[in-house]
Amino acid sequence: MLVLGVESSCDETAVALVEDGRVLASAVRSQIERHAPFGGVVPDIAARAHSEVIDLVADEAFRAAGRAPAQVDAVAATRAPGLVNCLVVGLSWGKGFAVARDVPFVAIDHLEAHVHACTLPPPGSDDAGPAVAPPLVALLASGGHTGLYRYDGPGQVRRLGRTVDDAAGEAFDKVAILLGLPYPGGPHVEAAARGGDPRAYAFPRARVKRRKYDVSFSGLKTAVLYGTRGRNQPKEAPLLPGTVVADVAASFQEAVCDLLVDVTVEAALEEGVPAIALGGGVACNGRLRALARERGEAQGLRVVLTPPAYCTDNAAMVAALAAARLRAGAPADDELSRFAEARSELA
Repeated sequence: MLVLGVESSCDETAVALVEDGRVLASAVRSQIERHAPFGGVVPDIAARAHSEVIDLVADEAFRAAGRAPAQVDAVAATRAPGLVNCLVVGLSWGKGFAVARDVPFVAIDHLEAHVHACTLPPPGSDDAGPAVAPPLVALLASGGHTGLYRYDGPGQVRRLGRTVDDAAGEAFDKVAILLGLPYPGGPHVEAAARGGDPRAYAFPRARVKRRKYDVSFSGLKTAVLYGTRGRNQPKEAPLLPGTVVADVAASFQEAVCDLLVDVTVEAALEEGVPAIALGGGVACNGRLRALARERGEAQGLRVVLTPPAYCTDNAAMVAALAAARLRAGAPADDELSRFAEARSELA
């Protein structure tokens, strides 16, 4: 079965082809340069960019896969959560493709697709089998969402915890601004942290009382502001004399990674599952990956580090999840009636 996947929930336009469990092609067009001057994603600009390039990205995917549109057996597209005007572009394109060729259409939850991506073999692998079999606990950390999920297979996802304010990636972006680093913040904060001391600042690791695996990053951001500008100073104020950006970056990164890994390992042990997995764009962070492997394996857990190409937004995860759902017998009859939504139950 050849499944065409489409992803346009934020600022990446992505199209992929998955056949019998193997990713044949995963084409992604980024918009970072368009949004960098604004320090974040501008929804109208993002939606317009999706409309401009989606046909080109699809052509690229078909060429890379060596397949033709007439060979597609099913189509899948992200419907939620995300920026609605961006979701509409990919969702409408996917529905149109499915209707024109009279093939099944599957509407996909972006967050479940990220969790399912943890099971995909590395790009270029000839192995069609899963990298890890459920059940597992997956940490999904990105710019728009950060949550902890138990995953027992397609359609069997239960949220265990989440951030109650900023997503981890959003916190990285805001701290990057405080440190005078470029957008997107995650890679630049990580690069700055390589030369810093992670123990230079005792930044907080905040968990929410009476909500076992929920965390908060608002106090951490405030601590970075106070640590670099002084108390009750605006973010525009100059850095305090003697501030070493590398030390601030390393201490901030350590606080985020320490907190996220702790709740992930704790949840896996409490749930009695044998594996943990990292997904979402922040899961590309080297310190987060190293800490997860170190602490997970120390507790006897298998640690699955999703390949970076499947951590950031992509359509391979969308197509692969749809294929798994169809193989499991999930109906696709009413999926064309699903519409784009800013939020989903998993969010």
